[in-house]
Order: sequence, then C-alpha cells, then structure tokens
Amino acid sequence: MPYVSPTQHIDRVRGAIEGRLPAPASSPDAQRLVSSWQRSYEQYRLDPGSVVGPRVLTSAELREVQGKEEAFLRASGQCLTRLHDMIRVADYCVLLTDAHGVTIDYRIDRDRRSDFKHAGLHIGSCWSEREEGTCGVANVLTDLAPITVHKVDHFRAAFTTLTCSASPIFAPTGELIGVLDASAVQSPDHRDSQRLVFQLVRQSATLIEDGYFLNQTAQHWVLFGHQSRDFVEAQPEVLIAFDECGNIAASNRKARECIAGLAGPRHVDEIFDTSTLHLHDVARSDTIVPLRLRATGALLHARIREPLRRASRTTHATASPGDLHDAGGHRHADSQRELGALGGFLRSRDARIARNAEVALRIAGKRLPILLLGETGVGKEVFAHALHDAGARRARPFVAVNCGAIPEALIESELFGYAPGAFTGARSRGARGKIALAHGGTLFLDEIGDMPLSLQTRLLRVLAEGEVMPLGGDTPVHVDIDVICATHRDLPRMVADGAFRDDLYYRLSGATLQMPPLRERADVLDIVHAVFEEEAQSAGHALTLDPRLAEQLCGFSWPGNIRQLRNVLRYACAVCDSTRVELRHLSPDVAAVLAPGNPAVPALAQVGDERARIVDALTRHQWHPNTAADELGISRATLYRRIAKLGIVGPHRR
Repeated sequence: MPYVSPTQHIDRVRGAIEGRLPAPASSPDAQRLVSSWQRSYEQYRLDPGSVVGPRVLTSAELREVQGKEEAFLRASGQCLTRLHDMIRVADYCVLLTDAHGVTIDYRIDRDRRSDFKHAGLHIGSCWSEREEGTCGVANVLTDLAPITVHKVDHFRAAFTTLTCSASPIFAPTGELIGVLDASAVQSPDHRDSQRLVFQLVRQSATLIEDGYFLNQTAQHWVLFGHQSRDFVEAQPEVLIAFDECGNIAASNRKARECIAGLAGPRHVDEIFDTSTLHLHDVARSDTIVPLRLRATGALLHARIREPLRRASRTTHATASPGDLHDAGGHRHADSQRELGALGGFLRSRDARIARNAEVALRIAGKRLPILLLGETGVGKEVFAHALHDAGARRARPFVAVNCGAIPEALIESELFGYAPGAFTGARSRGARGKIALAHGGTLFLDEIGDMPLSLQTRLLRVLAEGEVMPLGGDTPVHVDIDVICATHRDLPRMVADGAFRDDLYYRLSGATLQMPPLRERADVLDIVHAVFEEEAQSAGHALTLDPRLAEQLCGFSWPGNIRQLRNVLRYACAVCDSTRVELRHLSPDVAAVLAPGNPAVPALAQVGDERARIVDALTRHQWHPNTAADELGISRATLYRRIAKLGIVGPHRR
C-alpha cells in the first residue's frame, strides 16, 4: 500500500508544481525533485496517483540486456555483495541498473524477496523517468549525480513507501554505464536517516567504477596515485591508463576532478614532470615514486602497473572462442602486427571472412570510412571492434551507436550532444554526444540506413569539416574520428529512392565489405563449437555438445545468424538436465525443425525479403512477438519497429 493516499499524493505533487505548496524543503535536492515532478507530470503525462509497479522485462529481454553488459556485471558483482552485507541488517536491497534504468543485477535476502518484488524492487524492473517518474535511479540517469529520493519524494504513489539512495557509475570514457541503488521498503520518516546509506552507495559506486576501469584497461599501463604515500597501495584514488608510447588512454573520475588537462588526448609527460625517471622503469621496479604535476607543482605519489594482457603478436596461435564465434580456424601469415581479435577473422576457413579481414588490415589507419553490409546478427559490430583494436587508435574510445534503436526524437541529442537548457528536461550541464565521446578513436554507426534524412546532412558536415555542433549550442567542437558504419539495408536502392543522401553514401563507403550470413559460411561448425564453449562456460557446469546435434545445427538456416545461434545454445545450456546437450534441450520451435522426418530447412530460409521473413515468423508463432523475435534473432522492440516501418498488420487488426 502507498505511504499516503493516492489523492493526498496527487494534491501534494500538483501543488508543488504549481507553486501552491512548498517543495520538500528538507531535501538538499529540492529543486531537482520538483523539476523531475514537473517533467513526469507535464512532459511524460504520468499519473502521480498510480499504484501500479514498474514494467519488468521478460526473461529473454533481460538476457539480451545482460549479454551486452557482461564486463560491467563482472566488475560490479563483489561490490554489490559487499554493500548488501553492510546494509542488509537494516532490511535494504541493492540494485544495479544499466544506462537505461533496467535492473540487471541485485542483492536481496531470500526470505524478503517476495516483499521487495511486490514493491517493484526486482531484477528486470525498469526505472526510467519516462516510465516511472521521479525515483532514485531515474534522477541519477537524468542529472548524472547521486541522490536520495525518500518516500513521498517519489512521483508515483506506488513508491511512496520506498527510500532510494542512488549514484551514477561512469565508464573510462566518461560515459554513464549504470546506476547503483540501495532501497528499503520500510524506513524512518525523516530523510536524515538515509545519510549513512547514501554515503555507502556513493563509495560503492566509485569502487565499481574503478574496478570496471581496471578491467577495461588491462592492456594498458596504469598509474595508481594518491596524495599520501601510505594510501597508494591500500586505497588509490587516481587511476590513469596510458599506452606503450605514453599517450593517455583513460582516467578515472577522481583523476579528472583533481588533475587539469585530462579531458582530451594528452601525453603523460604533459601532465607530470618525468624528466628524472621513466614510468615504464618505475613499473618494472614496482616502487612508489613522487610525481610532480606540471600544472600546479603538487606531488602525487604513484605506482605503475604493467599491462596485464597484450594483444597477440602472432597469428599462429589458436584462436580463442571469442575469435571463433565470428571467425574460424584458418591460419594466416602475418606475425609482425598486433592483431588481437582481428587475427581470428584472418584465420577463418571462410574465404570471404578472411578476405574482409585482410582488406580491413590494409586500410586500417588510412582515414578511410568503412561500410559493413550484412544481415542482422552476422557480427558486424564484433568485426568493427576487432578492426579498431588492431589499429593505431586501439587505446582510444570505440563508441557504438545503433541508429535504429534510438527513438527519432532523441537521436539528434544522442549523436551531437546538447548545450545546457537546450530543451525541456535537458541536463543542467548539457551533455556530450556520442560523436564527441569518440574523439581520437572510432565511431561505429550501426544500422546507418535507419538514420533520418534530416540528420544525414548534419552527419555529412561532421565528416567533411571535423566539427560537431551540439544541439542548442553556438560553438562547434573539433572531433578527430575514424568512422565505421554498418547496415542490413540496400543503401544504393535507398539512394535511388531518395531515402538516403547520395553524398553521404559516397563519403561513408570508402571501403565496402560484405559480411556473409551464417548459413553460407564455410566455418559454421567451428562457430557452433566456439559459441557452445562460451555458453557452456557461462552455465557454470561441465557440458558437452552432442556431435549429431552440432551437425544438425550446421544445416539450420539461421535467419538471425550468430545472434540467434547464441540464444539457441544459451537456452539449451540453461535447461540441460545432464552433462550432454542434445536435440531435446533446444527450444521447441528449433527442435521441431531439426527433428528427423521434418524438412531440414524451414520456410523462413527460403524467403529473402525482410517483410516476408518477418510475416512468416509471426504467422508460425501465432503472432506472438516474443517467440517470433527470438527466432529472428532480434529484440522485441526491434521487431515492433520493423513491423511499423514495413506496414505489417496482424490478422486480428485487418
């Protein structure tokens, strides 16, 4: 039940928005709360009297989201447990969300799980301001700052029993990657009771942030620093990652706050006076040294860590499962370059994949835009990331943008950023766009064919002039980026139809590489085994793949390509009740196709037209979007967008 009656809560929220009643003056974030109430009420049209809980993703949708956040989840797991251990006695749960407010991990006492779930505090729950209004996670997503939202501070009556303390977590690039939240269903009325929990959440968010930083910079030299020599090893505050040549690749939030000049590409010699020593020698001697900051003259005590892993310098090593799941086992002779994941593509037994990798390797660093073509799920982003890691910019950001997944109303601010106050609901300090975040590195524009025509002109200007103008701004920002684009669409046809600018197409297609669908590749068996090994390892117990099933999987059409294969094998590993994954462990729709006596190739594979493929999948699954999307290897949201774009109408609406 709500802490106050829905009617009382509605009156209080409306009164504060209209200025008839005082805002929650006891809160140091009163203005943030009222602004959020106003957006929730006027912009998102939410009902403050609603007592319905938050939207919760299906298991399949949650797995898809978690799959994209594996490194983040690994880096945060121990900190979530540690924080929960400290506050569980006061009956708190701990939630971790992604950058969109989806709960991807949590810690809750088992005997209290149903109570927290009833209150909406559950894995897969969605806490964006657009959907749930003012709450801890939503305010952090909007303002990028920690906050406590206590009881009636929440916009919706459903959550007025809750107290939520939340803090942002940033990637080494400075981009928000998630939110840490501690919530309780029951707590004292006075918000001061949350001060200790609030501080613990902030400290834990910083620990997760730094742990993720170290995970993402394992291939770099890392400086651990503190003003006091005694805390360098015990509790370093400053983290700075740099490459073999001394170019700074990333720095943590504390470093950017206390050391000037770390926002852009710099060399360590520009930040520290290193005239009397060499940082690589400091790392090898494993000593703590004082470093003088050039800007202020202050001392920072530091220790240097050597890279924990390096990109392979030989292509004759066995490809890892990560290489194989989009490559194969064929060897390639070029032992002089750091190829990393691209080496797996070069070794592929599929001649087209190996040829694509060879061409990509030759043009890497030539400032030539690359266009990757291929069906959904063939691994275009994996290939693009491998190309980035094999080039001279591997220490700089790789920023991926799915042009088809961002609502058209938001894509402009997402790409180009915006100035403070550019529009209603904009963050008070403005925001850097994805293009600016990729400065010095690689910008990957997935599904470029879905970019609105109105924004194609702006993107063309960025590529031509090397400058980006934030939305609502008046000063252009210089950017230096390599551009890789990908699409499953026929761009030449779109150009002919006037749906895509011809000048942008010719600028983006400096080199065009076609990624073959999984069903046509010569190394399908290698990929099946590699993906199975990864999923079996994630399942947490020893599993083997039935050789007959592996052969059958090679004959499947895989309309969703490698993404669909991964989902099929992830499901099989999850439900397997023995040590051997067999045909009976596959989802019913796939198992039915592979069963003896049935056609080896489903009707889906015989249809080349995208619209026909989608209609076929929906028809065979009685127009259930979840199962149809799983078979197609796409998310339900993507399926809905394509249904709308292709004008597909279900039989119940005709």
